[in-house]
Amino acid sequence: MRLALFVNDVMTEEVGYTTNRLAMAAINRGHEAWVIGADDFKYNKDNKIMAVARHAPKNQYKSSEIYLKEIQSNKAKLEEIVVDDFDVLFLRSDPAKEPASRQWAQNVGINFGRVSMRHGVIVLNDPNGLAKAMNKMYFQLFPEEVRPRTIITRSKKAIKEFAKEEGDRIVLKPLQGSGGQGVFLVDKNNMANLNQIVDSIAKDGYVIAQEYLEAAAKGDTRLFLMNGLPLRHKGKYAAFRRIGAEDDIRSNVHAGGSIAPAEITDEMLHLAEIVRPKLVQDGMFLVGLDIVGNKLMEINVFSPGGLGSAQKFTGVNFSHAVIEALERKVDYMKFYQRNFDNVEMCTL
Repeated sequence: MRLALFVNDVMTEEVGYTTNRLAMAAINRGHEAWVIGADDFKYNKDNKIMAVARHAPKNQYKSSEIYLKEIQSNKAKLEEIVVDDFDVLFLRSDPAKEPASRQWAQNVGINFGRVSMRHGVIVLNDPNGLAKAMNKMYFQLFPEEVRPRTIITRSKKAIKEFAKEEGDRIVLKPLQGSGGQGVFLVDKNNMANLNQIVDSIAKDGYVIAQEYLEAAAKGDTRLFLMNGLPLRHKGKYAAFRRIGAEDDIRSNVHAGGSIAPAEITDEMLHLAEIVRPKLVQDGMFLVGLDIVGNKLMEINVFSPGGLGSAQKFTGVNFSHAVIEALERKVDYMKFYQRNFDNVEMCTL
């Protein structure tokens, strides 16, 4: 299998990133795994998608630390590849991590991915589905029963009225963003600062005002879905708990949170079943659900991370399960194309 993975920037990838684990797992299973950054694509004069890509020099790796060090060094193979000749293009960038100076990079994977699909490449997650999910408004398209009560506005008056309805305790965050950036808990103790908080968030766009879930004090659970179903390998679920730092409602690890083993309940599996139809319809192959109590806080479709954290507590390498699923998709696609071509030839 020839696999290309698209990231924000190859040189800013970090050891714990799930993308590196997936690339390493693919290489260890005998596949190619080329990594492409936002600067690296080219639409060629013959209508093909090209890219300057990097590949690790060895065919076996024991740790993601060694893999990443080599792919970011001059030991890496650096070649211009024809993306349209690949089996899979895995879009693993996070548009929300692009700074204002690189806004042009937010849609790069989506735009080039769409063209690659036209040439028969399996592109995941589906770029047309990702285009719908460019901000947190996508979450509001899922059934109401899975979501906290929410309004999205730039009006301070509307947010104040919502806060009063919610007992003067709400969560505010930007419509665009990830990693716990710009998330505030507003309650009776700091309600006087609401205007300033809204101004701070609204400078970059719309504001999400959300019901505060009491269970959030105990953190949340990240549960991975693959092909619309909870990712389970060797009898274990790909999941882990994230616990916020003291006096911080954010449980994101990048925001100072910690991780712990997860206990997957029937309630969580029921939430996954409710959102499954839309995720499958939108072509979301690998997704991370952030669950608090009996609600979803977020559905991560851009570069969901944490497979390494799930492996830490279960002892299961879920990256291999993901690569196995890609192998099956490629085998099926080749079988379909072979038989489709035969039908065409018979018709002619």
